Amino acid sequence: MIDHIGFSVRDIEKSKKFYTEALKPLGYIVIMDFGNKAVGFGADGKPDFWIGKGEVTGKFHNALVSPDRPTVDAFHAAALKAGGKDNGKPGLRLEYHPNYYGAFIFDPDGNNIEAVCHT
Repeated sequence: MIDHIGFSVRDIEKSKKFYTEALKPLGYIVIMDFGNKAVGFGADGKPDFWIGKGEVTGKFHNALVSPDRPTVDAFHAAALKAGGKDNGKPGLRLEYHPNYYGAFIFDPDGNNIEAVCHT
C-alpha cells in the first residue's frame, strides 16, 4: 500500500494554485504547507500527495481515484481552468478494462495527472 507520493516542481506557488483547484473535485485540500519548500494535499486529514520546490529531473504519471464519473469530468474541467493542458478528455479507456473511466491533464511541469473511476 502506498502511503504518499511526492515530486519536485519548479514554481511551488504556481503548482500549489494549480493543484488546489485541480484536486478540489476529488476532495483534496492543502493539509500541510511549508511555504516555499513543500505542500501536502490530501483528503480526510492526511496529506498523501506532496509537491516540493526543486529541480524537475523527469516526468511522471500519477492517477488519483475518483468516486464516480462526474467527478472525473469535474477534475478535468477544474484542471483546465487552473491552467493545466489536456492530455486525454474524460471517457472510457476500454483498452484497460470495460469500466475504466479517466481523464488526463499535464500539470505546469508537464507531469501527467489522471483522475480515474473503475465503476
